[in-house]
Amino acid sequence: MLSKTFMNKDFIEIRWHGRGGQGAITAAKIVAEAAFISGYSGVVMAPTFGTERRGAPVMTSLKISRHKIYDLSAIETPDIIVVFDHLLLDEADVTHGLKPGGIIILNTPKAFETYSLNGYILATADITAISVEAGLPHGIINTGIIGSLAKATNFLKFDMLIKGIEEEFRTRNPEKNSLAARIAYERTVTGG
Repeated sequence: MLSKTFMNKDFIEIRWHGRGGQGAITAAKIVAEAAFISGYSGVVMAPTFGTERRGAPVMTSLKISRHKIYDLSAIETPDIIVVFDHLLLDEADVTHGLKPGGIIILNTPKAFETYSLNGYILATADITAISVEAGLPHGIINTGIIGSLAKATNFLKFDMLIKGIEEEFRTRNPEKNSLAARIAYERTVTGG
């Protein structure tokens, strides 16, 4: 685990960057529900996307608080950024506004040492390969990336996230989806 800083934090902002069809919105929903069940009474999710087509960039804002949230706007200064496709680092400014010391969760086939993101904490795993290994169709990486998020942040109990994954996918391979999260959790490399 990186640190316990997120475990007792009252307000956490997570911005999710992916492509249409990768499941970024579903992943954010699973984390939102787990946070609510875990005692965060304020949970707001706000998806943002342009043309609705597979492969187009999508962004979702997820605000999690111990108190009611009144601001429903998109996140400008996240604590955590989840990037579903490492190529988005070159295509868009996905780290824009990330707080100093913030966490970047990155799906990438490249080695951890390849990246130099000074001032941020990085967590990487090849979620695409892990998801295929778990038996999921190529490109479906939302449950695997939840495993990486759990490893890097430690603010929600992993078993609560697994339960949320299995509930969300109860009719669509719950075992394969939870396996992807478990493998990703074990294989995520983290560091500052």
